[in-house]
Amino acid sequence: MREGMNESPINQLPWVVWVLALPMIAAEAIFALGSVGLIGGAEGITIRPTIIQRVAYVPEMVERMWAMGSVDLGQAYRLFSYSFVHYSFMHALFVIAFTLALGNLVASNFRPWAVLALFFGSAIGGALVYTIFSATYDGRVAPLVGGYPAVYGLVGAFTFLLWTRLAAQHVNRMRAFALIGMLLLFQLVFGLIYGNAGHGWIAEIAGFATGFGLSFLLVDGGLARALWQLRQR
Repeated sequence: MREGMNESPINQLPWVVWVLALPMIAAEAIFALGSVGLIGGAEGITIRPTIIQRVAYVPEMVERMWAMGSVDLGQAYRLFSYSFVHYSFMHALFVIAFTLALGNLVASNFRPWAVLALFFGSAIGGALVYTIFSATYDGRVAPLVGGYPAVYGLVGAFTFLLWTRLAAQHVNRMRAFALIGMLLLFQLVFGLIYGNAGHGWIAEIAGFATGFGLSFLLVDGGLARALWQLRQR
């Protein structure tokens, strides 16, 4: 047998990727057990909507804090907690698959703390931009639920890596944005078919932009290079 052929590909994933994916997996396991009555008894089927209500990001929360001029630390966790709970098993499955695949690619080029900063920073960035949209939208937007904005931040980091590699090869750097274009097209078609397009794509694009922008600072040597450029001004 060839060397390495008997190794599990799962064990090769960096620990930081599992830190992000395992809470999503654990949540779905709890929801599945609840749906068959093994957790929560007859009320087990309500576990998912109950947890969603507790961790979903509601834009009005930040709008209310802004109006009052104070920060409610008891609710601020929602800025990123919404990323780990999903509306359905299929919703979670796609996010978990993207987290594992893209997290593995990004973690091979960023330090573990930088991967965490990309994920959570993109979740928060997506939520804040979603809040700005909500404040200007003539109507009520749905709460943010699910890890797509954070995952799109990992897409942004991966796009950054492709962008820098193409630049080094003196090739058209716009090709690096092909992945985000395909993902947005896929979600548009999926949303039109199932009628759940909503406004979540705004947070997802914001998450992508946040991840791409943060990569300039979080890549090895990026922060030092940014500080050096600031000192030259």
